[in-house]
Amino acid sequence: MTASGASVRLLIVGPQGSGKGTQGVLVAQAFGVPQVATGDIFRSNVAGGTELGKRVQAIIESGDLVPDELTSELVRDRLSQPDAARGFLLDGYPRNQGQLDDLDEFLRSRGESLDAVIELIVPRDESIRRLHQRAVEQGRNDDTEEIIANRLAIYERETAPILGIYRDRGIVAEIDGVGSLDEVTARIFAALADRGILPDAPTAATA
Repeated sequence: MTASGASVRLLIVGPQGSGKGTQGVLVAQAFGVPQVATGDIFRSNVAGGTELGKRVQAIIESGDLVPDELTSELVRDRLSQPDAARGFLLDGYPRNQGQLDDLDEFLRSRGESLDAVIELIVPRDESIRRLHQRAVEQGRNDDTEEIIANRLAIYERETAPILGIYRDRGIVAEIDGVGSLDEVTARIFAALADRGILPDAPTAATA
């Protein structure tokens, strides 16, 4: 996985429309680790009828947001599962300072830390264009310009401080997110390779 064959722990971040979900899947597959997305964790626990899932379902049905404490508990539970023993790629967590602190504490308790944070950089107007295009393709009429702009503002407000912290730690790989799928994927693997983080086998983007 890495140059030393050790496990790898990654985080991918980017505004809505940056393609981080798609890129996250490709990176996770290349390294043989699970992509851990908060939305998927919520749905899995609710569908499975777990105790955590029942708590999430009750909160969602009441119209409230899942609090940081429960979100962190769900992520810790997911990262403790066997398939994440060799590493993981986080997507959508941490979203704020509180969640970052929770993740730090959890990883520290296991003698671990994040190896790299992949930041997909996409201009606001490009994100808006992609989101509009996706809304049209999916036949959605709830993604108005106002709603899209609000989502991007929330990302900028909540994620910028987190990226600043990780940047101070020297683990942020800034990736130009504009280009074809393959071009952006190749940039990600090249940036990780520069840090000595290599998948077990060459991928289409790195071969």
